[in-house]
Amino acid sequence: MAQNRKIVIENSADQAARTAAGLFRQIACEVAVGQNSCRIALCGGTTPRALYEHLAGGVATDNLPWSRLEIFFGDERDVPPNHPDSNYNTVQRTLLDNVPIPPDKVHPMHGDAQDLSAAAAEYEKTIRSLVPAGAGGLPRFDLILLGMGGDGHTASLFAGCPAVKERRKLVTAGFVPVIGRERLTITFPLINAAASVILLVTGLDKADAVACLLNEGASAAQRLPAANIQPADGNFCIVLDNDAARYVRNRPN
Repeated sequence: MAQNRKIVIENSADQAARTAAGLFRQIACEVAVGQNSCRIALCGGTTPRALYEHLAGGVATDNLPWSRLEIFFGDERDVPPNHPDSNYNTVQRTLLDNVPIPPDKVHPMHGDAQDLSAAAAEYEKTIRSLVPAGAGGLPRFDLILLGMGGDGHTASLFAGCPAVKERRKLVTAGFVPVIGRERLTITFPLINAAASVILLVTGLDKADAVACLLNEGASAAQRLPAANIQPADGNFCIVLDNDAARYVRNRPN
């Protein structure tokens, strides 16, 4: 696990979402003011919805330079963008429709493409063209927001799938047997090149996976994809609620 890791445990899922939203604002403000643009990869799923709602709810008072944000996505399901299961659709309804980010600064993955491998390659080209490279030569997102499933997957990086071990491609597509669907996803080389990563995890159904992640660390990487989140020279903050952190040893104060 990355040495520059910080763990925050809040009493409730809503408090965890508020904390993650505060970190999002802090990072976005600092970066956007300093370099006139902040490039962020967002996640879908159920957990971050409250975070996006908190961000949208504070748009009138938070002084966040929304027009300077450039939005990308960490993964996508094999559905059209207006489908209820689409990560883009979730983010659009809870956040993008409610904040002043120019449409041309939002870059969805094309989960409804007939050739998802080609769509993945095209999305990697988009990232490489718009996200400046860091010291390691890879595109360096200012912030990547991630969640984790009860099985330890993050983005659409599931245990046993080739995408978990991908080291050359930054975006890939593949069939995920456990859900029986195709997925597009960014890969760990891109995640670990980021300047900041926030992992937001809530719920008792995630407690076993969180315990494995924090109690065992990198040694759990073979069976727990999220244990591969190890930013090379970036900041990594894990935000949990009490339910998700129930079995964590040596909990931070």
